[in-house]
Amino acid sequence: ALRQSHFLLNLLLLHPDTYGRLTLLNSVGQEIARCKTSVRRGQPNPVYKETFVFQVALFQLSDVTLLVSIYNRRSMKRKEMVGWIGLGQNSSGKEEQLHWEDMKESRGQQVCRWHVLLEA
Repeated sequence: ALRQSHFLLNLLLLHPDTYGRLTLLNSVGQEIARCKTSVRRGQPNPVYKETFVFQVALFQLSDVTLLVSIYNRRSMKRKEMVGWIGLGQNSSGKEEQLHWEDMKESRGQQVCRWHVLLEA
């Protein structure tokens, strides 16, 4: 589950239309797989209650990175990244690394955490 908080478009003070992109990367940063969430229209604090499954061998879990990026679709540009986090080999922080370790040890059970997005 993904959740973002307090996004406002500065120009018009409208809540943006946002979506998430999940990209699985191998140990050298090459894309293995990618998924997108549905668009959340005009929500100030959108929650993405969607499940994505990536096929990764157990022995490879320590060598991959899951990049979670949130995009704004209502910008002048085609798409504009709002923020991101990384989980796995190249985690973007201590909390993200702990989340990844908990997921690896969960044996198929869902592990939910909130994360603060890094600025794009």
